[in-house]
Amino acid sequence: MKIEYNFYVYIMASASGTLYIGYTNNLLRRVLEHREGKTEGFTKKYCCKKLVYFEHYQYVYDAINREKELKKWRREKKENLIKTINPHWNDLYSELI
Repeated sequence: MKIEYNFYVYIMASASGTLYIGYTNNLLRRVLEHREGKTEGFTKKYCCKKLVYFEHYQYVYDAINREKELKKWRREKKENLIKTINPHWNDLYSELI
């Protein structure tokens, strides 16, 4: 049985270029958590506060599988993916609000 809802795979970046890939069912809330440093872990440690890429999925399993796929990619391939929708690496947070 597939769970249907809204899910997102997203990439956050730091000012120095560190990338973080995750998935969530509430992109706005999750990005705010990253931006405000509310959650301990990788993104807080490396200041990954800029949303540079996201994809929407209807099913949780599709989002999880895509997240796993992207995490296996080499950095160059991740950068090229980001550039397909965000060539200047702008913060896409404003598109969410």
